[in-house]
Amino acid sequence: MKNNEDKFKKVISHAKEYGYIFQSSEIYDGLNAVYDYGQNGAELKKNIREYWWKAMVQMHENIVGIDAAIFMHPTTWKASGHVDAFNDPLIDNKDSKKRYRADVLIEDYAEKLNLKAQKEIKKAAKRFGDAFNEEEFVSTNAKVLRYYAKRDEVLKRMASSLEAEDLADVKKLIEELEIACPVSGSKNWTDVKQFNLMFGTKLGATAESSMDLYLRPETAQGIFVNFSNVQKTGRMKIPFGIAQTGKAFRNEIVARQFIFRMREFEQMEMQFFVRPGEEIKWYNHWKEERLNWHLSLGLPKENYRFHDHDKLAHYANAAADIEFNFPFGFKELEGIHSRTDFDLKAHEEFSGKKLQFFDHEVNKSYVPYVIETSIGLDRMFLAIFSASLQKETLEDNSERIVLKLPAVLAPTKAAVLPLVKKDGLPEIARKIIDELKYDFNVTYDEKDAIGRRYRRQDAAGTPFCITVDHQTKEDQMVTIRHRDSMKQERVSIERIKEIINREVSMSSWLQKI
Repeated sequence: MKNNEDKFKKVISHAKEYGYIFQSSEIYDGLNAVYDYGQNGAELKKNIREYWWKAMVQMHENIVGIDAAIFMHPTTWKASGHVDAFNDPLIDNKDSKKRYRADVLIEDYAEKLNLKAQKEIKKAAKRFGDAFNEEEFVSTNAKVLRYYAKRDEVLKRMASSLEAEDLADVKKLIEELEIACPVSGSKNWTDVKQFNLMFGTKLGATAESSMDLYLRPETAQGIFVNFSNVQKTGRMKIPFGIAQTGKAFRNEIVARQFIFRMREFEQMEMQFFVRPGEEIKWYNHWKEERLNWHLSLGLPKENYRFHDHDKLAHYANAAADIEFNFPFGFKELEGIHSRTDFDLKAHEEFSGKKLQFFDHEVNKSYVPYVIETSIGLDRMFLAIFSASLQKETLEDNSERIVLKLPAVLAPTKAAVLPLVKKDGLPEIARKIIDELKYDFNVTYDEKDAIGRRYRRQDAAGTPFCITVDHQTKEDQMVTIRHRDSMKQERVSIERIKEIINREVSMSSWLQKI
C-alpha cells in the first residue's frame, strides 16, 4: 500500500514537472479538486478524446455526434430524476472533522478484502510454480473463499441498504466493520445523510427576472432531449447511437485522488437506441466493444476488469463498470448501462412531446430502449498516464524515468535535436521540423548533452528523437531513436515521416479494435 502511495505521489509530481497538469489558480493557493491541463496535458487529453470520437462515431455508420449546451431548461433535471434522486450518502468523522462518502468507505474496505485474497493467490502461485491451478485454488482455499464471501456480503448489504434508503443501516455497517477515519483513525461517526450533487446557478440580467438553473451533472440528457431532432434530420434507423463529449459538474462530497474525482470534469458518452427486448443483446455487445477499445491502446490486460452492479440505478435493468487498476486500486473507469426506456419516457411526460420511433419493420411506434457507454476523459487520462510512467534499470545499471504513453496519444511525436548548436546543424534540424509540422506535433531541443536531451524526452513521453549530426550534411541521413526500446537507426531524412506515421497514425491503432 505504501508503494502505491509513493507511486501516486510520483505520478502527480511528474504530471506537473512535465507540463501535463497544474493546480488551478495555483498562485492563489489553488482551488480544491480543480485542475488545469498544461501544454502537454491539453495535447494528451485532445488525443484521447479524438481516439474515442473516431472509434465511436467515425467507425460506425449508425452513430453520430452532437455538442449540446451545458445550460439546459431546469425541467430537464426534474424529468431525469436528478433534482430528487441525485444524491450521495455523506458521513462526517466527529474527531477529525473530515467528510466522506459512506459508500466509498465501505467499498474501500471491500477492496482491502479483495487485495488480501489476491495476496494469497500470488503466494500460492509462487509456491507451486508452473503446476499452479488458480481456478482450483480459488475455489478450494478456505482463506480466499472467506475473504471473497465477506467482500460480497458487505457490498450486497450496502447495496440493499442504499436501495431502500436505509441510511441508519449504512452507518451501522460502517460501525460493525470498525471502519476508521483514514486521517485520524477515529471511529466516531455522525449519522449518514443524503447530499445533492448539483451546482445551482442563475440565468438572467437581474435578480428579480432570473431563472434558477443547474450546471449539468452529466452529458447524457443533452442527447435524450435531442433524440427526435437527430433521428429526423439524420434519417436514423434503430439501432443507432448519439455520442458527445463535454464538461459536467458535480459538487462532490469528497473530491480526491488528483484528477480521479473532480468537481469539473469531462465525459465521453454514447447513448445507443435499440428495439425493446433487444437491450441485453446490445448491452453485452457494447461491454465487449468498449473493453476492446481500451485494450487496443496496448496497456496490460490485467489492468482491467468488469464489475457487475448489485445496486442498480432506478432507470437500469443491467449495469457494469470497466474498472482500471489505478495506483490506489481498482476503480471505475467506464460505465455500461442498460437504461431501459426511462429517459425518453420521462422527457415525454414532462415536456408533452412525443419521443418515439416508427419502426417500419414491425409497423409500429415505440419508445426505444437505451444502452449507455460513459467514460470519464480525466479518469482515462489518469489511467494512461499512471500506467505509462515507469522507472527502468538499464544494462549499465543507470536508471531512467520514461513515460511510455501509447504513441498514438503522445502529445509530441518527435523531438529534433542538432548534435551541436553550430556548423549548420540547427538549420538542418529546423528544416526537418518545417517538413514534419504539417503532419505531427514536433519540438526542437538543443540545450544540454545529447544523452540528457534523450532522457528529458523519455520523461516527457516523446516516442521519437531525431538527431542531426555532422554526417547528416554529407549523406542527408539522421539517427532516429525509439523511446521504448532506445534502439537507434540511421535513416534518410525523406523516410522520417513514413517511420513516425507507421507508429502514431490513428488508423493503424484503430484497426486493433
